[in-house]
Formats: sequence, C-alpha cells, structure tokens
Amino acid sequence: MASAPPVFGPNKATKIRLLIADDHPLLRLALRNVLEQHDDFEVIAEASDGQEAINLTKELNPDIVIMDISMPEVSGLEATRQIKSDCPKTSVLVLTVHTDNEHILGILEAGASAYLTKRVFGDEIIHTIRALAVGETVLSPTVWAQVLKYASRRISRPVQLNTSDKLTMKELEILNLLAKGISNKDIATELGVSIRTIKSHLADLFLKLHVSSRTEAVIVSLRSGIIRQEDLS
Repeated sequence: MASAPPVFGPNKATKIRLLIADDHPLLRLALRNVLEQHDDFEVIAEASDGQEAINLTKELNPDIVIMDISMPEVSGLEATRQIKSDCPKTSVLVLTVHTDNEHILGILEAGASAYLTKRVFGDEIIHTIRALAVGETVLSPTVWAQVLKYASRRISRPVQLNTSDKLTMKELEILNLLAKGISNKDIATELGVSIRTIKSHLADLFLKLHVSSRTEAVIVSLRSGIIRQEDLS
C-alpha cells in the first residue's frame, strides 16, 4: 500500500523544509529569524548565489526554495529553471524587489510557484509558504492580471497533443478555473469533489501540457489558444 502524503501545517509532525537563496546576508538572517518562529518550518540551508542554490537543492531536496532574482554567479531565473528541471517537486517562492513584467513573467515561466516583493514581510510570507506546501500557486491579483494580459497577447502555435493526451472536458473545466486564479480547495468545492481528485487531474493536465505548475499551465494554454482571455471574465 502506498504511503500517505506528508501533512504540513502548524502543529503537524512534518515540517516544511526551506532553503533561503539571497546574496544579502542580513536579509537571509532576518528571514530566517521570521521563519524559525514557526514550529512547522525548518530552514535547512542558505545560499548566497544561484549556483549554490542549485547545488544545495540537489543535495538536500527542500520542499521550498525562497529565491531572489538578482544574484551573482547564476541568476535566480536560471537557478529556478535548473531547480525545476532537476527537482520538480521542489517549489520556488520568489522574493524580490523587481515588479516589472520581464522579471515576473520570466521567472514564472521558469517554474516559480509564487511571487512576492521584499516590501512584504511576515504574515504574507508565512501564508504563502503554507499554501505552496499543499500545492497552491500564490500570486497577488496585480501579478496574476499581468500574467493573463501578457500571455493572451502573445498567442503562438497551438500545443500539439497526441491523441492519447487530449484534454478531457473535466481538465478543460479545471484549467479555466485555474486561469481565474481559483485555489485547489475552491475548485474542489465548486466541482463537488475532493482536493485529492483535483490534484490528480492537475497532475494529468501538467503532464499533457509539459509543464510543472498551475501558472505555467495557464500561460501555455492562453498562448496556444486552448483557453481564451474572453472566457475568463
């Protein structure tokens, strides 16, 4: 019998294992101090550049990497791309000063699952980490609007799916709900199924679209015409 998936959250035995990647030691220290106030978090390592973040992630397999974008040696964007390729189950939470489209969309397409600015500190970071640990994507409404606007204006060739990989009606329904920024829990409630069922559908959907996150799935689907901006109002 397969073992049950880990259960994260306050007062749970399974801790969320975190790696902090930022080239500023004072910020790493401040962030560690905030995170270690919570019993369900464990900071297992720190990285001061992108290459170190890649190496430590491959070695330690954290649940979440908290990643800055502007770092020496290897940028946070390239580090994220490499981490998601080598360790697809590790989530990347971007914590940066950048708020422009180029940085936001570049690192989300690289596979990041959350994007926060360094002006946010404390409760929102805690909430985001816990949401990522249960498979959610966390983007502010402003960032999500930028993602949808960007993707829908850059339509490319449709994704070529094999006959066996065609999206089912249920997967298309879930994909449209993802594009509206609805959480897994709320999707499950709307469709009258369990969160486990939604996660199973998402796993199949990601496989067919060759992506590893909700955000990537939406970007690819908008760019390829699988879903349309006008259907999301």
